Parts: sequence; structure tokens; C-alpha cells
Amino acid sequence: MSRTSRSYKDPSGRPAVSDARRVALDVLVRVDAEGAYANVALGAALAQSDLDERDRAFTTELVYGVTRRRRALDWALDAFLVAAPPPPARAALRMGAYQIVELGTPAYAAVSATVSAAPRRHRSLVNAVLRRVADAGVPDWPDDPTRLSYPDWIVETLADDLGRSTALAALESMNGPARVHRRDDGYVQDLSSQLVMDAIEVQEGALVADLCAAPGGKATALAARGATVFASDSHLGRVGLLEANRRALRAESMLVTAADGRYPPLRPGRFDAVLVDAPCSGLGTLRRRPDARWRIARTAVPRLAELQWTLLDAATSLLRPGGQLVYSVCTLTAAETSAVAEHASRDDRLEPRPPPPEPWLPHGDGAMLLPDTNRDGMALFRWHRT
Repeated sequence: MSRTSRSYKDPSGRPAVSDARRVALDVLVRVDAEGAYANVALGAALAQSDLDERDRAFTTELVYGVTRRRRALDWALDAFLVAAPPPPARAALRMGAYQIVELGTPAYAAVSATVSAAPRRHRSLVNAVLRRVADAGVPDWPDDPTRLSYPDWIVETLADDLGRSTALAALESMNGPARVHRRDDGYVQDLSSQLVMDAIEVQEGALVADLCAAPGGKATALAARGATVFASDSHLGRVGLLEANRRALRAESMLVTAADGRYPPLRPGRFDAVLVDAPCSGLGTLRRRPDARWRIARTAVPRLAELQWTLLDAATSLLRPGGQLVYSVCTLTAAETSAVAEHASRDDRLEPRPPPPEPWLPHGDGAMLLPDTNRDGMALFRWHRT
């Protein structure tokens, strides 16, 4: 499958590799054994490789697919292992099993190519185990979390919050590849985020604060409507990304600053609209972030919900009478969506607004988009200041 001619050497000084599977294997080891982020490690590896477009796509499919399906693949493999293999062997086994079980690659091709890509000292193990996986056929999954390859707590939480069938369908959809959507101005932005922008009523000349603005997709869209947008973020690196996107899209009416959204350095009672696209567990975007499901912990959800309350309290103080408050999060948990909205609605300065129309689904006093093959999961709530 691979047709590369030039090898690459990654920044850590590892030996050069020369085909798609070896690039993927190196990235998978870095993600699993060294804690590297899949998108960062993959981007660096592809940038230094000579892979053509077909092989780059195959490498991406292997890295992202194996990372998403890690738990399911390990279930299929562990039946034929007597001891835990070292990280390079484990990564090769997962990569081979992914091709056999998930991609339907003919066993002889998947086994042969994976064995060739594996470190020489692990090849006999990889060959023997993958042949047994191929002979066994589709595994008999013990439960839904294993079948869908998620931590138990994610499946349990979303089943409780959304209903089991809805949760399982959403989780299954996020095991597929993400689609790329470009706005008319060329900016890459998921359709769900674009639908959030459609639900914000901003006229030309409006004064808007975006308190958690990075990387800037929503802020630049608001500026394109003629609003003056104060876009801030608390992380300096992300502020740099905000500024880069402002310049690239020539958003002249967008002002970028580094600031903690809980303590915005803005005059209270002046803004026509405030957007809080808050930090969240991101459980609606797991399709785009293949390793996020293994990084986020159950304990993060209540901590993030407390942060979201604080951000909304600060945002409310910035609004003029009649001003519009918009809260959005790319997650599906009740704790970070309807429960946060209930907290905000106890503030007698705020009056909830009706949810937007389809494709939004009613969710408490707001609305939700469930992840599907075309977009991420998202929740949205809107208020007016009385």
C-alpha cells in the first residue's frame, strides 16, 4: 500500500522509517507510551515524511482509528496473549488487528505488512497473534463500552443523561472520521459551531464580548457581520492563535486580548451580546480528538461545570439591559449543559429565550445537536438581560 521513497526521522532522534505503516506505528507508540497528543504527533510525522496523499490518508486512518478503538482492539488481542507486550509490540498488534477487524483488510495482507513494519525482535509475536485474531473472526464483545471502545464512565454518564439508545448512537457515530467543513471565507469550522453562530442575533455595529474565544472561529464570524468583538482567552498560546486567525481573515473589528473570562477587564453593563463558548469535557467532539476519550476523567466534569457557572456570572454583568447572553459547549453531559443553564436561570437578571429551530433538539431551556456523521455534538442556551 505504501509507495514512499524517502524516510523521515522524528524530533526524538528515532531511526528513520519509510512507509505508511511504520510512520503510523511510530506515532502510536508515542501516543500510548509517551503521552503525546495524536494530532500533534501525527502532524509532525507527516510533515517530515515523503508520503503521497493516499499514504498520508492511510496513515491518518491507522493512527486515529487505532487510538479510538484501543479498548476494543485490546479485547480482541488479549485472548491470545499470555503477558502484556512492550509498547512497540502492542502498537503493532493493535494496528494489525484494526486492519483485520475494523477495515476488513484481507488477513494475509494485514498480517504480512504489519509484521514487516514491526520492530524485528517483536515480529514473531506479532505474526502469531495476528494470525489467531484473523482466524477468530469478529470478536464477541462483552459489553457496550468495550464494543464501542470508550471508558465505562463516559458510556454510563451519557446513557443516564440522554437515554441509553440515544447515547450509544451518539458514541458510535463518533467512532467514524471527522469531515472538513469550510466557511465561505475559507475558515475550517464544524457545522455545529456554524449553527451556534446562526443562533446569535447580532446586528452591524453591535458590541460583543467573546470570553473564551480561541481559536477564533466564532469571534471572526461575528466580526464579519460588522460587530465590534472583544475576543479574549486566558492561555497566551491560544491568544496568539486568535490573533493569527484575526489577521488571516482580516477581521479588523475584532480586538484580541489575554484575559481570564471569570474576571474580564471590560466595562460592565455595556455589551449588546456576550458569548461564553466555555471550556468543557468535549464529549461531543471525540470524533476529532481520538485520544481525548482516554485523557478526560470523570472528575473533570463537576470541576468544569463550576468554571462554567463562574464564566456565566461574569458574562451577565457585562450585558446592557436587553443584551443577549449565549452559552455553548461541545459536550453532551447534563452537568455541563442543562444543569449549568438552570444555575444561570436562577439569576433574576436573566430571562431564557426559546431554543433555536431544527436541526436543534430541545434540551432543558435550550437546545442540543447530537453528533452524527456530518457534525459534532453541541449544546446551546440563550438569555436576555432584563
